[in-house]
Parts: sequence; structure tokens; C-alpha cells
Amino acid sequence: MIKISVTSIPVEDQEKALDFYTRVLGFIKKHEIPLGEHKWLTVVSPQEQSGVELLLEPMAFEPARLYQQSLKEAGIPWTSFAVDDLEGQYQRLCDLGVEFSIAPREAGSVKIAVLDNTCGNYIQLMQEL
Repeated sequence: MIKISVTSIPVEDQEKALDFYTRVLGFIKKHEIPLGEHKWLTVVSPQEQSGVELLLEPMAFEPARLYQQSLKEAGIPWTSFAVDDLEGQYQRLCDLGVEFSIAPREAGSVKIAVLDNTCGNYIQLMQEL
């Protein structure tokens, strides 16, 4: 069987990203391994600490930086996170000063909202209806 153990998101600043993903979004740090100028830095959901890790990958490859910038300029989220209560998360995150490019709205069989992760990406939150 093949399964996803790590997925990544490019970030402009690993420390800023760690703060946002832990303090604001509520993930917890799983690994922080120094690798010269950067580090292997992952976070996980507190409900699934042995689940998929999200690598906060330093943006050090210029073509990837251009791709990241192009996605953001087009309003396209880099990835999507599932939530049980989109309206509740939206309000909680707004209260913390998080900026949304798309407020909660229905999209077929799901409800979505899109936030700015302050590290160069839009992130979609999705709740199944």
C-alpha cells in the first residue's frame, strides 16, 4: 500500500510560517531538523499527530517562486485543508486578523473559504456538506 506521509508548501520565511501554522491555524510542530541555511520543518494536525506531515519548505528555487507567485496572483490556493465547521473557523481566524480572499460560500457539495497564509500562498478551507 502507498500512502502520503509528507506533503509540502513553499514558504518565504520558515519561522513566520511556523508561527502562522501553529499559533493561528492550530497545527503542532512535528520535526525541526537544521539543514544548513534552512531546516526540515514539519507540522501536523493535533488530532492526527501520526498522520500526514506538512513540510514548511523554504522558497529557495526561483522557478518554484515564480509558480507560487503566479498561483497567488491568479487567486488559486496552493492546497486545501478540511474543517468540520467552516463558519466557526472563519470567524475565529478573522478575529485573529487573518485575511480571506474568499469568504465562506457553497461550491457544489462543499463549502469553501480561501485565506492568505502570510507566507506567499492562498489556502482553501473546505467543509463537506
